[in-house]
Formats: sequence, C-alpha cells, structure tokens
Amino acid sequence: MSFLIIAFVVGIACGLRALMGLAAVSWAASSGRLPLQGTWLAFLGFRATPFITSLLAVGELVTDKLPKTPSRLVPPQFGARVSMGALTGAAIGAANGHLLMGALAGIVGSVLGTLGGSKARAAAAKLFGRDLPAALLEDVVAIALVFLALR
Repeated sequence: MSFLIIAFVVGIACGLRALMGLAAVSWAASSGRLPLQGTWLAFLGFRATPFITSLLAVGELVTDKLPKTPSRLVPPQFGARVSMGALTGAAIGAANGHLLMGALAGIVGSVLGTLGGSKARAAAAKLFGRDLPAALLEDVVAIALVFLALR
C-alpha cells in the first residue's frame, strides 16, 4: 500500500507545480525504478520523455513567476493539475498493479496540493511582503516532495 502514499505525495507536488510530478515519474520510469513496460503508460519511460517533461517543468517554474500567470484555482489551471495528478498516480499505480487506485490517490493529492498550496503561498507572500520568495519556496517544496516520494 506504500504506492498509494507515493501517488498521493506526487499528486500534492502536481498541485503545487503541475509538471513537476510528470517529470519525476518520467525519470523514474526511464531509469527502471518505475516499471511501466507493457502498460499504456510505457511512453513515460522512453529515452526522450524525461528530457521533454523536464524542459516543460522548468518552463512552468519560470512562467509561474510572471505577473500575468493565471491563478491555479481557475478551471483550466486547476484541471491541468488534477489531470497531472491522475496521470502520475496512474503510472505509480500501474507499476504496482493498481492503476485506478494510484490514479485516485494522485487526484486526491493534487486537489489538496492545489488548494493548500494556494493558501500556503498567499500566507507566505504576506509574511515575506511579496510573492517571489513564496513562489520559490513552493518550487523547493514541490521538488523535495517528488524527490522524497520517488527515491
């Protein structure tokens, strides 16, 4: 059942940064730590996929800091985070023979990460007196979560 905790934690990271979990899961699949061969998610382990997803994740880290970036709570942003939580959770679940359970854990984690991350970032921005330090702290938390979950 530890895979459910891993899927949940990676889902939280997806709630903070939508593509962070995808990049981490792709690296885990590519390195063989997350066996997805023979599943419809095998593409996550292809040789180029971790590099592509990492570039996308870095792009998200940059664009998140821009003043015109929409709130994570608007439907397209919220939906993207939940979708990534579902996908990464499904990959973790599939590697353990429980695709649906993993997807559900990833969805729950991403919803909690999205809502909680929004509140936490707002509180940290108020504490710091501006948003950038809070956003950078959130980046570090998202990276730490996926690193700890998938190590």
